[in-house]
Parts: sequence; structure tokens; C-alpha cells
Amino acid sequence: MKPTEELKKEHETIKMMLSILDKISKKLEAEQIVTVKDLTEIMEFIRVFADRCHHMKEEELLFPALESAGVPRERGPIDVMLYEHDEGRQFVKGMNEALAKIKEGDKKAGFEFARNARNYVQLLTSHIEKEDNILYPMADAKLSPTIQIKLVQGFETIEREVVGPGKHQEFERLLSRLEQEYLK
Repeated sequence: MKPTEELKKEHETIKMMLSILDKISKKLEAEQIVTVKDLTEIMEFIRVFADRCHHMKEEELLFPALESAGVPRERGPIDVMLYEHDEGRQFVKGMNEALAKIKEGDKKAGFEFARNARNYVQLLTSHIEKEDNILYPMADAKLSPTIQIKLVQGFETIEREVVGPGKHQEFERLLSRLEQEYLK
């Protein structure tokens, strides 16, 4: 499997969570009940799967490989992707801050969570589209088979040492449960 195929597969998982997050935002805006447990688990998914797993693979491995292959970082697609990763982290920070207030009993914090979540969903939806249709095809064309093998090996190291064994299966179960609860 090419490294970009693995990243696209991860995008599908992230997009499922974005759909769930969008539905949860609507519930929060309508002042309907969403459990703190669900919100906490969603934030864990975003922190570990989307950021520490997926974005780390891009930032520490794919982007530097693209730079070495001649794709400019400054004022180029890599710069845009890094900027959007940082922007997403600000929305995640806002969701985490709102979640802390929700846990303290702040009734208005649900609106704050929903606002940050909607911005995050909108940003990542557009971001994923750019990566899948512009950046990853560029990587497939520019990176040699040897480099692609090294990237896959690096991805495996991140999975093993950063994410940890069994974490993907745990997230798959979480997504399945949340999909049944919020998308059916």
C-alpha cells in the first residue's frame, strides 16, 4: 500500500467522525442532551487519531519527503497544509475549553463547543479535499518507490510507538457506537 493510500483511508475515518461531530453540534445548538462521555471520547479521537497519528505522519514524514523531492514549503501546498493543521488545533483547543466548562455545569458552553466544532468540521472537510486531490497525487508522482517504502515504515513506527497497540480498534468501536447513536 502506498503511504498516500493509508492517509486517504485515515481520511475516511476522520470524515466519519466529522459527520458525527456535525450532528452533535446541531444537538448542542438545539440544547439537546449530548453526554460528557461522548464529547470526551470524541476529543480523545481527535487528539490521538487525527492529530498524533494522522497529522504527525504528514508533518514529520510526508511533508519533509516532499520538500526533499523539490516541493516548496514556503508559499506552497505544504505551507497551506501546515497552516490549516495549526488552525484546526485552535478549534480543538476551543472545544476542549468548552468541554471543561460543560463538565463544570456551564449551560452555555455547549454553544461554544458547537461553534468550534462546526469551524473544525468545515476546515477539515476542505483540508481533506485538498490533500486527497492535490497534495497526495503530487506525492505519488514525486516520491520514488524507495522513499514511499520508507514512509510506510515510518508510518508503522508512529502507529506502534505513538498511537499504541489496539488503539485503532478502540477508535473503530467508538465510531461504530457513535454512528449508531447520532447518524442512524
